[in-house]
Amino acid sequence: MEDWAEIRRLHRSEGMPIRAIVRKMGVGRNTVRRALASDAPPKYVRKRKGSIVDVVEPQIRELLSSWPDMPATVIAERIGWERSMTVLKDRVRELRPLFAPPDPVSRTQYRPGELAQCDLWFPPVDIPLGSGQSGRPPVLVIVSGYSRWISARMIPSRQAPDLLAGHWVLLAQLGAVPKSLVWDNESAVGRWRGGRPQLTEAMNAFRGSLGIKVIQCRPGDPEAKGLVERANGYLETSFLPGRAFTSPSDFNAQLADWLDKANRRHHRRIECRPVDRLPADLNAMVELPPVPPQTGWRLSMRLPRDHYVRLDGNDYSVHPAAIGRRIEVTADLDQVTATCGGRTVAAHQRCWASHQTITAPEHDKAAGDFRRRHLVPATPATATPVQQRKLSDYDRLFGLTDEPTGGEVAV
Repeated sequence: MEDWAEIRRLHRSEGMPIRAIVRKMGVGRNTVRRALASDAPPKYVRKRKGSIVDVVEPQIRELLSSWPDMPATVIAERIGWERSMTVLKDRVRELRPLFAPPDPVSRTQYRPGELAQCDLWFPPVDIPLGSGQSGRPPVLVIVSGYSRWISARMIPSRQAPDLLAGHWVLLAQLGAVPKSLVWDNESAVGRWRGGRPQLTEAMNAFRGSLGIKVIQCRPGDPEAKGLVERANGYLETSFLPGRAFTSPSDFNAQLADWLDKANRRHHRRIECRPVDRLPADLNAMVELPPVPPQTGWRLSMRLPRDHYVRLDGNDYSVHPAAIGRRIEVTADLDQVTATCGGRTVAAHQRCWASHQTITAPEHDKAAGDFRRRHLVPATPATATPVQQRKLSDYDRLFGLTDEPTGGEVAV
């Protein structure tokens, strides 16, 4: 390499003839001529030797022509190969593309307002839930395809009422709705049956209210929603480290503050900040419906005598004046409310712990007043006279004594 470079320098820069270069460099004249004729550096190429696979290559080609996907181990068995599998696999790897049809991967491009990818992220940290309990509630994450804008919020559970309520909160904060939401086979969203996706009734009602489409990924295909999967990893490696949380509301407050900064950072893939692309994304999305969709928990029941209703594993008190009457119970991510005839008879903060009884002091006091009023005996002024007989009258009636029967009336 060094001689080739020097020969070309002497000839091109110094103008030395070939004979002079031969005397100066001490090389052959043909070597100088080859160096001057070659525009590329000399490269050593070893002469290819034969391989032990060359003998069986016609048999490999014959098998691949009929079965392009046949594994190399099966090919070895069919041709009676007893030598090294490494050299056989290398040759099969070279020959297979000649018989298999090309399978190119398309590069995904997102248009403004086209879609957003959704997923549940379970942070590996215990969150205090109250009542001495702690757990790892899911975090709903939504990533817009065009702007890469990340929205996220911790929700009480992965059940459909809480999942859809979380959707509506995040979309309302965003101010518009993407034309399509991409989901995996989450049980609250839907599943594949007979090779076809099937959404749940709750998700169909939700998407119908918004006027959008929900795309279900095929089972075992996480690459179909790689944007949100990478966002989950980003949250786990950039948001969680060094943080402590006192409650779900504290988690959501810290998360909202961090997302405001994260969405203003430079994104390497789109070569700009998500906040810079957000206006174009929002302009192409679907407007929020004038009437919010029905999300959260909704129950209709007659209030039993114990004046409690069970919701998501917890019991909430209701004013005892509604006992025996039909009440409507609704709950979102933060509040549990019960109404009777259009009047509110219960309002509680949503409890994230499990198997708890939440009692409002005014409900407990009203129930005590009703019980005491019910147990007070009737006053003498309103009592009805009732005849009471002596026990000896029954003895005379059955012939157990000879005394004449009699009785008295007692009030």
